[in-house]
Amino acid sequence: MAQSASSSTSFEATSASQEHLSRGISILENHQSVDNVPDTSDYSATVQTLSSGQASLTHNQEARTQTTYAGTLTTQFRAILSQKRIQTLQDIKAHISDPHIELSEFLVQNSNYSDDPPPPAYSTIRNIPLVPMQPVHAKGIRFRSMLLHISTIPMQWENPGLLDEALQSVPLEHIYHEAEEESQILQAEAGSLGTGKGPAWGYQDCVARALLRWFRRSFFTWVNNPSCSRCHSPTAAEGQAVPDPDEMARSARNVELYRCIACNNYERFPRYSDPFVLMQTRRGRVGEYANCFGMLCRAIGCRVRFVWNAEDNVWTEVYSMHRKRWVHLDSCEEAWDKPRLYTDGWGKQLSYCIAFSADGAADVTRRYIRSAKYAARRDRCSEPELLHIMDEIRALHHQKLSKEDRMRLEGEHMREQRELRAFVIRELVTDICSLSVEEMADGSIRVIKGAEKSKEAEESDWLTSETSKHSSSL
Repeated sequence: MAQSASSSTSFEATSASQEHLSRGISILENHQSVDNVPDTSDYSATVQTLSSGQASLTHNQEARTQTTYAGTLTTQFRAILSQKRIQTLQDIKAHISDPHIELSEFLVQNSNYSDDPPPPAYSTIRNIPLVPMQPVHAKGIRFRSMLLHISTIPMQWENPGLLDEALQSVPLEHIYHEAEEESQILQAEAGSLGTGKGPAWGYQDCVARALLRWFRRSFFTWVNNPSCSRCHSPTAAEGQAVPDPDEMARSARNVELYRCIACNNYERFPRYSDPFVLMQTRRGRVGEYANCFGMLCRAIGCRVRFVWNAEDNVWTEVYSMHRKRWVHLDSCEEAWDKPRLYTDGWGKQLSYCIAFSADGAADVTRRYIRSAKYAARRDRCSEPELLHIMDEIRALHHQKLSKEDRMRLEGEHMREQRELRAFVIRELVTDICSLSVEEMADGSIRVIKGAEKSKEAEESDWLTSETSKHSSSL
């Protein structure tokens, strides 16, 4: 279409030039007669008309020649590309040993046949969103089954009758009194900062904090090796034992066996998973702590999540109505809103941190890993498969909810995803701002991090001090 337009334009310009020439020639013919002696001004105008028409005609002829030449080159280029494609297909067919194999199958099996570099992987294109994909490999299917099983733990905390029974073990008057005092202190602190400042935490958060202190200090007991029930001496681990019928009836997953060092008496330590049985035993380790405390948080009216970590750790999260976000809570460490406790505090690498509640599941790993050096390898399934598992669990838990509740939970999920992305962005900005450029002696430039720079500064200070000491001794 563009070529046709240019051709029509060139044709119109040529016609105009020919019209100029014809008009100039007719004027000259008229001036050659005896009766019509040409005036000097008319003759000059005529010559000018002839010159402009001849120049325009020459220019248009050159444009038409260039257009024809470009069209010829385009046709030749297309022909060369077509011949190259045909030759490539013929070469590929010549390499197919089995005549029954289709060309498309051969290209899939021999994707490295071409010498051209492969296209970049989708993981290198960061702005493409993940598309959920159902697990197909055995490893991903096992991981999905495990997460579906863990998602049933918070559902045990939704029995109203058992929650009322659990409240009988909680000193509510003591809890509410502490929460009221802390809430008043926070409000006074906010008032001292000026108008428009709200308290750091709301009253509901203060109730959860008071429950955390009571649970950790007065209610539950940590057990590594149980003491001997006969002589109260220390015991040593002897391995695993089969749960007896009573222990199995009380949801014992497995039984650890210990032998007394003094009297050789054997002690059994069942690992119960029923939170209401744990309300009676009141002892255990991280799993029992998180399970029992999560149920008590639900009993006092808090929205709570059970957070599973692939590195053999679990904790809980409660939803703060005051902050409009989920808050980290570790009942073993009596930690409140300290998500970087395990990485920055313990120096531990984490891979998966999945939060489960009666409303579904969410991957909250980015809340607990703020630096790449604490990120362990995530190889239990691909990221699209994990996204599919999270969506599947949420869909299962949202089946019986109303449309309004589903929309509310979806809005909370979107806000949490923005919060988690903000953590990553903030950490990246911090790392970039900590970089510094240093010019080397050979003229090259080296980029170093803030931690490396401080370490080099300490070494430089040490060398300076040692040199001064040596000089003073001389």
